[in-house]
Parts: sequence; C-alpha cells; structure tokens
Amino acid sequence: MKILVINGPNLNFLGIREKEIYGTQSYNTLITMLQKHGREIGAEVETYQSNHEGAIIDRLQAAYYDGTDGVVINPGAYTHYSYAIHDALRSVFVPKVEVHISDIHNREEWRNSSVTAPACDKQIVGHGFDGYTEAMDWIMEKYREKNKEAGSD
Repeated sequence: MKILVINGPNLNFLGIREKEIYGTQSYNTLITMLQKHGREIGAEVETYQSNHEGAIIDRLQAAYYDGTDGVVINPGAYTHYSYAIHDALRSVFVPKVEVHISDIHNREEWRNSSVTAPACDKQIVGHGFDGYTEAMDWIMEKYREKNKEAGSD
C-alpha cells in the first residue's frame, strides 16, 4: 500500500514562516511524522514538495503509473486558483484527500474557496499536522474496504 503526500509552495518553510498560523514545527518534523505514521498503519509513504505548479502536476501524473494507492495533497496557495492541479488530480483514480494545516475557511476571503478540493474525495482543514495523519488513515480505510470487497466476489 503506497500513499503519496504532496506539499505545494512554501510548505518547505514550515516552522519559519507565519508561525502564528502554521506553528513552529519544521517541514522535516512533518516528514518524520508521516513516515512514522506510515509504518504504524502499514503503508509506504512517499513525500514530495515543490514550489512549482508544473512539477506537482508531473508528480500527480506519475502517480497514475507508479502503484500509488492514495494521495494526500496540500496544494498551498495553488488551492485557490490552480485548475491545472485540479485536472491532474482528476486524472489519478485513487482516493485523494486535500489537507490544510490552518483553517482556510476562517482566514482571508480569497483563501475560503478551493478549486482543487472538488477533484478530491475529502478535505481536512485546521487540524495542524494531524490533518495529514487523519488523511492517511482515511485512505487506508478506503484501501481496506476496496480489498475486502474484491476478496468477497
């Protein structure tokens, strides 16, 4: 079982930028937490971060071919205007969860809407780093349900 976690622009600066919103924990702390949680739930976790829209799209397209079973994505600011990432997400036919560390619905007006969320199966906002592990757990649950259904045929 393989979960791909994609982080968009500026998330590599966690613990550096806007600590009052995103907290003081670093991006490396997040990655370590995700790897640990993956081991706990029996999933291989691949993490990917880019500040470039096209690179994120390329990685999503590669997920179609590489055995990815689920995607957790925090598109960062691309959430609010990247129809290209939206389209790439729709091309990957696995469970997908959009995650945001802060509650985007209670911030600046322009952050209140997501153009990428409709291409995902679920959105988790405002749960800090825990939102990522919640998303991984949800994907694992869907994976187990799918395999149980396939085994009962």
